Order: sequence, then C-alpha cells, then structure tokens
Amino acid sequence: MSSENASQPAEAAVPYFGVFDLFKIGIGPSSSHSVGPMRAAEAFLAELNTADLFKMVTRVQIDLYGSLALTGLGHGTDTAVLMGLQGEKPDEIDTTSVATKLVAIREQKTLNLCGSRSIPFTESTDLLFHGSVFHETHPNTLRFQAFGESTPGTPLLSATYFSIGGGFVVREGDEPGASESPAPEVSFPFSSAADLLRLTRENNCSISQIAWQNELCFRSESDIRNGLERIWNTMQECIEWGCHTEGHLPGGLNIERRAPELYQALIAREAAGTNDPLLVLDWVDLYAMAVNEENAAGGRVVTAPTNGAAGIIPAVLRYYEQFCHGGSQEKRQAFLLTAAAIGSLYKRNASISGAEVGCQGEVGVACSMAAGALTEVLGGTPNQVEEAAEIGMEHNLGLTCDPISGLVQIPCIERNAMGAVKAINAARLALRGDGRHFVSLDRVIRVMKRTGADMSSRYKETSEGGLAVNISEC
Repeated sequence: MSSENASQPAEAAVPYFGVFDLFKIGIGPSSSHSVGPMRAAEAFLAELNTADLFKMVTRVQIDLYGSLALTGLGHGTDTAVLMGLQGEKPDEIDTTSVATKLVAIREQKTLNLCGSRSIPFTESTDLLFHGSVFHETHPNTLRFQAFGESTPGTPLLSATYFSIGGGFVVREGDEPGASESPAPEVSFPFSSAADLLRLTRENNCSISQIAWQNELCFRSESDIRNGLERIWNTMQECIEWGCHTEGHLPGGLNIERRAPELYQALIAREAAGTNDPLLVLDWVDLYAMAVNEENAAGGRVVTAPTNGAAGIIPAVLRYYEQFCHGGSQEKRQAFLLTAAAIGSLYKRNASISGAEVGCQGEVGVACSMAAGALTEVLGGTPNQVEEAAEIGMEHNLGLTCDPISGLVQIPCIERNAMGAVKAINAARLALRGDGRHFVSLDRVIRVMKRTGADMSSRYKETSEGGLAVNISEC
C-alpha cells in the first residue's frame, strides 16, 4: 500500500493512539496504579525544573485518592511514586533494585529527589491515602505538592494528575488528550471501526497496513520495526522469566507461582507423546499466566493495553508463532499493528481503565485486540477482523475488577489465561464466516462504555465488592 496514491479522507485529523502508545514497556503490577503514577512523578519533576523551583524544594507530599488509595498498597502505587520521584522511569528501572531502594528510603527517611537532591521524607506524613475521596474526573487521582523552607505551609508547586489506564497520564487543567500523546496528523485518521473498514475498502489494504502508514508519520520504517521487535522481545522475555521463576508472589496471600510447574509438566507430556488434542490450550494458559505472575511480582512487562491484561496478547501471539507456523517478523508486526488499531478505538471511545469501567476495559479489550490481530495474520479479511474483535468484547461485557486484597493476582492471573483462549476462539468463529454479523464493533464499544458507567464502584478496582470481599465459603 502506498500513501502517495492512496485515497485520503477529507475529514480533519482526530486524536490518534498508535502502537507505541498502546504497548509500553514498564513494570508490574499495574499500568494505572504503578506505571501511570511513576510517569506522573516524572512529569512533576519536569515541572519543577521548568519553573526553576527544583533547588528550593525541601519537602514533597503525595496524596492518593479513590482507587489509587483503596488498592494502591496492593498495586504498588506507593513504591511507584517514590521511585518516580527519585528519577526512575518505568521502561528503564532495574526491577531487581526496587526493594533495596525502597528500604533505603524508609530506613533513612530521605528521598533522593531526581537522583540528585536528598530531602527529608516520612512516609506516614508525606504519602497519604484518601480512599473515600473520588475526584469527579477520574477515580485514579494523585496530587504532588512541593514545599520550600521559606514557605513551609504554602506549596511552591502543586499538580494533580489522573492515571487513566494503560500508563496514560493526564494533568488536571490540560485539554482532554493533551498529555496522552495523540498525534496531531496521520495519513489515515479514523475514530470508529466503520471508519477503519472504509479506509481498508478505499485503499484495498489490511488494517495493519493502515496502522503502518499512520506510524510512518512519526518515525522511520527502521524505528518502527525495531520498536515492534523490542516490544515482542520484552514479551518473550517475560514469558521465559515467568516459566522459570519459582516461589511465592508478594503481597501476603502466599500465592505460589504455578507457571514453572505447569511448564515442566507440559514439557514432560510432549516428550511422552501425549495424545491430547487440547494440549495447545494448556500452552496458551501457561504463557498468559507466566506473564501475569511476572507482573504480579513487579517484573518487566508490556502494557497490552494494561498490565492487568498483559498476558493475553503475548500468549495469543506466541500461540500463532508456535502452533500456526507464523514465525515471521512481518506477520508478528502485522499482529501488533492490528491489535493497536483495535485498542485505539477503545482508548478513544470508551476506556481501558479497570477503575473506570471494570475489567471489561482491561481483559475484555485485550481479548478483543488479540482476537482481531490473530484473525488478520491467519488471513482474515478486515470485516472478519472487526467481527473477531467484536466477539472478543461481547463475551466480556460486564466483567468486574475485584482483586482480592488489592493485589493483581486473584482473579487477574487466571483471567488472562481465560481471555487468551477466548480470543483464539473468537478468531476461529470469525474465520468460519464471511464477516457479516449483527452487532458491530462500534456498537459493542458503546455498550461497554455504558455498562462501565452503570457498574457499581465496588466492582471497579476498589476491592470493595465481588471476590475481593467474598473469599470465604458460602
């Protein structure tokens, strides 16, 4: 497909979320509760420097509100903001050093601001949790205040941020989308699945080719390919770490990692020539669980589109490469580009935040993205891709986010395995038809958004309902 002779839409550019917005390399256990707050801390430090206030700071106070306060300890929000204020970045931090750095902050009662300026810090008074206070803009709200020696009661700078899912952060007062890195101009803007399908018809191309042309508006061909390979390599490394790291997950539930034992069992079954036609599904389960056990342990993961749903897309892509004979770089990248195009529709028109719409916005969206992407690389038409994505979400509508003890462990880890298998089945259903179906992807996205709005806050990443409070036998 050539952008020179392709049909260009006349409409004005619309906010665009690309493949590197939907897939970010970060750390566990949560994109909204750890990656986002760490990025917010980074943004606050940048504001201090821009305002030439950094050298005047003698104290910093962090206030967490709503979902960030209610599940922040289990989701590592406290750790994330402290690491962020010390200058760490989600995609660069050495995950093995976090525990040691955290102990140093707490024992020495100091914070090494931006890695260069030591200030006093007492966690009980400088990091505050306000679980009963929900900001009207978004349930994931945090505020940073910097104080100086001359005016200890009046902040030098105060800034409030909203962590809106998938590691995206918006500063209070910014225009909607201003800090979410949407592109001002792309070759083929689309704001709906209907737009996307129209573009593929007008240009006789696939969804991944539309996404590819749009990415070329921001970076070179080699940068795109290298970036996509880095994303996939990080996903692969996460799977491998998860398959080979034994022990118990942190947080107090004493949950034992299951992926290493399952991995060894599957290796043994294959060596024995076990005749089980559904053995492939065990591998898919393994890959999804391996990723999310790594995420729960605070390891390196890729938001896809969130950390809570980080295992689904790697598991389905690994399934494609291992069991569908599709291990080429071109197909791998088409998968990720297609998935991102689908994910951008949810990001633009609904939400990918569990605190805003429940787990349908995390596992449901990831399932939809993976189903559509798998359909494309298996040879499906754009209409079949759209149908697979619709099926993937339709059968996740109403999915609640009710993590036990505020930890991204139960039901999150197994839920990724279920979402990955469901995505594969959605693709198979779509490929058996001709792409015609009754409920459109656009419609199911609107329904998902309304369902999230109707859902009680108890079931939206607050650990105040569902499994989170009903873990004893009835």
